[in-house]
Amino acid sequence: MTFEQWTRSVLERVETALENYLPAETTEPAKLHEAMRYAVLGGGKRVRPLLCHAAGELTGARAECLDAAAAALEMIHVYSLVHDDMPCMDDDELRRGKPTVHVKYDEATALLVGDALQSQAFVVLTSDVLAPQQQASLVRELAFASGSLGMCGGQAIDLASVGHTLTRPQLETMHRMKTGALLRAAVRMGALAGDTPDADALRSLDAYAAAVGLAFQVVDDILDVTTDSATLGKTAGKDAKDGKPTYVSIIGLDASRALAAQLRSDAHAALAPFGARAQRLAELADLVVNRVS
Repeated sequence: MTFEQWTRSVLERVETALENYLPAETTEPAKLHEAMRYAVLGGGKRVRPLLCHAAGELTGARAECLDAAAAALEMIHVYSLVHDDMPCMDDDELRRGKPTVHVKYDEATALLVGDALQSQAFVVLTSDVLAPQQQASLVRELAFASGSLGMCGGQAIDLASVGHTLTRPQLETMHRMKTGALLRAAVRMGALAGDTPDADALRSLDAYAAAVGLAFQVVDDILDVTTDSATLGKTAGKDAKDGKPTYVSIIGLDASRALAAQLRSDAHAALAPFGARAQRLAELADLVVNRVS
């Protein structure tokens, strides 16, 4: 398959898995389940599920196992977006090209949607499709990546940084936690869903994930100042308006573009030990960075 065909195939699988793993709209409490499905289904780049599937190809993971891991990752990601958009955090009204959950429904529902999606992710990871040892390792990866030393911790730093100037190392630390931790988990979970990779392979995958995770955020910072809201699917220019430190505000637009290109090269270099078997991961690194080409 071409990369486009592979991507389309994986996205179709992931969408079906999410539809099946989410409670039906008719199940009580119906409003909450409707809002959960509104937040998750039919939108987003699904970068984390794509990374999960691509990494799983390296270790011979069964597609059904990767579907479960990918669905859990996306549920955690979407829960973070729902909470991030609320008035107590970024107070945004547009996400994935449609009204945010608290705008479409209400703040209390949005809070519960995030809480329920977080719980549902771990319900998915403990389904019978995964062996008990896989369940334990994947639950640990996802819990760590989404906690205070990962995504939530990064968000806390982000909120505390509004109106302040961060050094470049401080900004990198924040983004490796807020964005990079879940992207790293996507790669590791995909690999761990198959035959357990050895220590050297995991180190290479971690190096790849670190580069891609940071590149993703650098590119997001670039797009925030170079792209309109309709294209982004969320409010453009909001970081600058809210006084948030970004790569563009700290090192400038041209240097940010150069950094994204360097991180792509770093990601490719990390995959060298795998040879042609890592083709999809390499193509995903290109996809992340080429959003600003």
